[in-house]
Amino acid sequence: MSAVYNDAASAAASALAPPASDVATVAVIGMGYVGLPTALALRDAGFPVVGIDISEQRLDAIRSGAVDLLDRDRPRLTEALRSGLLDLTSELRALAAADAVIIAVPTPVDDDFAPDLRAVHAACGAAVMHARAGQTIVLTSTTYVGTTQELLVEPLTERGFTIGEDIHVAFAPERINPGDALWEQATVPRVLGGATQACAEAAAQIVAATASKLHVVSSPEAAELTKLQENTFRAVNLAFANEMAAAAGFYGVDPVEIVEAASTKPYGYLAHYPGPGVGGHCIPVDPYYLLAPLRDGGVPSPVTESAMVAVAGRPAAVADRALALTAERGIADAGARILLVGVAYKPGVEDHRESPALRIAGRLARRGAQVSYHDPLIPTVDIPGAGTQHSVVAPDAADYDLVVVAVVHPEHHYAFLADAEHVLDATYRTPGGQFRHAL
Repeated sequence: MSAVYNDAASAAASALAPPASDVATVAVIGMGYVGLPTALALRDAGFPVVGIDISEQRLDAIRSGAVDLLDRDRPRLTEALRSGLLDLTSELRALAAADAVIIAVPTPVDDDFAPDLRAVHAACGAAVMHARAGQTIVLTSTTYVGTTQELLVEPLTERGFTIGEDIHVAFAPERINPGDALWEQATVPRVLGGATQACAEAAAQIVAATASKLHVVSSPEAAELTKLQENTFRAVNLAFANEMAAAAGFYGVDPVEIVEAASTKPYGYLAHYPGPGVGGHCIPVDPYYLLAPLRDGGVPSPVTESAMVAVAGRPAAVADRALALTAERGIADAGARILLVGVAYKPGVEDHRESPALRIAGRLARRGAQVSYHDPLIPTVDIPGAGTQHSVVAPDAADYDLVVVAVVHPEHHYAFLADAEHVLDATYRTPGGQFRHAL
């Protein structure tokens, strides 16, 4: 059975401001792009928060404000640190003093696209080791179905706790879109599944402070699968968008024009746009947490499997198309001078982890091309096969045999593209270039 807690965040904030001595202290394990905004939201709601991260470098960056946040969130961080309601530590023993624990550690995949579970195993293990009666533990990291049961419920039971009575456990997947000023965390509903009804109710008292409302599902497994369905849906549709872009190129029409025209249909269609590949920590990663157990269980998933092959192969396809274009003009791979525009994993962020643009650059470099890049948000980056590179601040596009556009940041200017002779625009959105080429 599902339930919805309307305006839960507002109710929690109202009830908890100003903070009182009996307000629950919340420990957040993992102070990355999910944990830090979560800690700020909890602090804004009046909870004293302890942010825990094993990286002292990350904690120092947070203390100095040198982290990737929306501009409007920087004063929130400054005030949180100044208020004394946000403490930062690398000491896991701080978990024992917390009334609630939120686990927000990364769940990446390795080079072979196998789920890398080390961080979530370590974080859950620490939470279990330091658990005490009266705590509420909420896992938010995207992971395989059954993680909450396997890594929290079962070991806590083995320690002698009675789940739903003297300790509470739930799964509430994060819904944070870095760099998105429209759908900030507090405006997005959250899904929550408790190990018992009492667990769901206890977790709701904490999670409600980070969302516009809660949708409570029947179990942690239901909540875990919900998150995997959300991001697998996106991956499949982005793969389809790239496929349709190729079809549009075959017919000589603009794929973005087609998407926007289809979007005028008020039902049964959700716009997805083609691009150079799928980046970030969720969409190109999370479906593998769905697929791996299904493969082991012999459950076929041909649509998702095919989509993820296409997603993984997209950056290489862009790079190979770029070198095919220069080869058509008699330029050998080793002599090709290529300017890559944008290396962030998506527009508007300073983060280049899991960036398809870097995979494009790496493949170009391995084939011998001379790769330069321009990104106004990322001054320095390591390109596989080319070493450390610095962004070309004011590029003269005419100096390059080809300009490959991978990421265009809002509120930045790209007038230099007008001077380019040949442009391969993997965003399908920029003007410029005497000769423009399709993927």
